[in-house]
Amino acid sequence: MVYFGLANMLFLLRYALNNVGGRGRREVYYVVLLSLFLFSAFRFQVGCDWSGYYYQYLGATDIDWQLITAREPAWWALLGSIKALGFPYPVANIASSAIFFIGIHVLARRQLDPLGFLVLLFPILIINMPMSGIRQGAAIGLICIAFTAFIDRRRNWFAIWVFVAAGFHSSALVFLLLFPLATGRYTKSRLSMAVVLAIPGVALLAGGESAEIATSRYIGSGAEAFGAVFRVGILGLSALYFFWFVRKKWMPNFSYDYSLVSIGAIGMMLTFLLLPVSTIIADRFGYYFIPIQTMIFARLPYLPFKFNPSLHTSLPYLGLLVVFFVWTQISGHFNQCYIPYQSWIFGFPGGDLLDS
Repeated sequence: MVYFGLANMLFLLRYALNNVGGRGRREVYYVVLLSLFLFSAFRFQVGCDWSGYYYQYLGATDIDWQLITAREPAWWALLGSIKALGFPYPVANIASSAIFFIGIHVLARRQLDPLGFLVLLFPILIINMPMSGIRQGAAIGLICIAFTAFIDRRRNWFAIWVFVAAGFHSSALVFLLLFPLATGRYTKSRLSMAVVLAIPGVALLAGGESAEIATSRYIGSGAEAFGAVFRVGILGLSALYFFWFVRKKWMPNFSYDYSLVSIGAIGMMLTFLLLPVSTIIADRFGYYFIPIQTMIFARLPYLPFKFNPSLHTSLPYLGLLVVFFVWTQISGHFNQCYIPYQSWIFGFPGGDLLDS
């Protein structure tokens, strides 16, 4: 299968470059980044939400001042611009994938191993977001830029990028709750202040139109996200792993982003606790934390483990590969959404320039 084969190739490539210097791996990183962008952006009739976004494209109007009061105005402005310029619907995938991969790159270049960070994102995040849920995929890319502003203690820029991300997917607004902590390493007093401010913040988000829609669609409706238990379960296990094995080693070695990673691990645990409420809501929020989870995984080779350091380093790769293999082989949902893989990079299949 093309997807599992690609994941194997990416992981083996990272393994083959294990003894290559950081500069050499960075050069390969740019080739892989471009390749994954092309693989994602130029897919054709691939992805679970292909038809849904096509109908949104058909319903998009030209840009006007009404977009200011619309839900997720940045998304509708993007679709409206593509349609107004006469471009076919698949161009929306190029635009959204570009936003996603630019954001991923901004965060990846802060890592000691950008290539490892990138290839670890492929089996779950890249397959599910820029190759299917493109609206949230764009929001996740922008949240990655917000994460870098958080690391840099640029609180105002952090808030700005969160608002821009919410223009594509309103769920991103939940990260505004981190605003009081975006000034450096969090203390107990800052964390307490964030919790106090989170109470009215959560109430405001819960009372909004987006929350009402989500509640009616996903809570008590019988709707389920197939595979969410596994995806969010991996996040929960990753958080436990961080607190048990990694946290004390992270702080003295990577103090500059300790706050983001430790808060992200708490978010992974809270996302896991959302599963009994709604697997779909837990899944939606879980995707935002995968970049932080991947930061932890990609940083393991640089942490001073006294026992079995090779096991700690290889475990994320082996675990993700097993999960991805099982998903691709037994999931009817995967086969329905992603098989066969088609691309229009050299022209639309059948030779017709189709909108859908």
